[in-house]
Amino acid sequence: MSILCSAGLIGDTGLSPNLTQRNQPPSLAHPFGTDWLGRDMLARSLHGMSLSLWVGMLAAAVSVVIAAVLGLVGGTVGGWVDASICWMIDLCFSLPHLVVQILIAFAVGGGVRGVIVAVALTHWPSLARLVRAEVLQVRSSDYVQSSYRLGRSSLWVARYHMMPHILPQLLVGLILLFPHAILHEAALSFIGVGISPHLPAIGIILAESMRHLSTGYWWLGVMPGLLLLLSVKAFDWLGENLQALLNPRTAQE
Repeated sequence: MSILCSAGLIGDTGLSPNLTQRNQPPSLAHPFGTDWLGRDMLARSLHGMSLSLWVGMLAAAVSVVIAAVLGLVGGTVGGWVDASICWMIDLCFSLPHLVVQILIAFAVGGGVRGVIVAVALTHWPSLARLVRAEVLQVRSSDYVQSSYRLGRSSLWVARYHMMPHILPQLLVGLILLFPHAILHEAALSFIGVGISPHLPAIGIILAESMRHLSTGYWWLGVMPGLLLLLSVKAFDWLGENLQALLNPRTAQE
């Protein structure tokens, strides 16, 4: 049972085995069909999606915090600190994404914590590079240079000049990182190094359905996969439209 289910936000109707209704195709009573134990696949998919959304949001939020800190520090301080951060970003881009996530998940011990740490530590580089570029652009402006001449510290400049400027980019980055985090959480759970198989995550549901697809029970994999795809595309669409809305060049279109 997922964390949201235990919190009482989603009921457990349809999750109990019912062998008299096993392996039923999609119908009005069961839009996603039932599995080999007679459990309603729509209920299982919704519970799995709720857990994937929770894990993805937390991992994406941690990634945004890491990107904001490194981008601000690199763009504001400069020098060898900025060079070191740029080297870290380039190193992360050069490593195989999924392989690094698997290694981190194993090192942390797997489970929900392992997935969150693995996804969070591999999704920050692109946003950190964007934040750094924005900070460098603001740093060259006249009012920021005046603050430095008046004796303001880099921390003060970062707090009062840089942060208000990059907050919209961080919000858009959070929404755009969210679907990537969901997909990678599902991928880690699918290959067995992510969330515990006792929890109905989307990746676990898809992995369980693979052994039954060859027997003609297509809905066990297609329907949860379609729900995952639609959820990811919805958040991706939301992020792209929010980015266009916050961009001065496209906001009036």
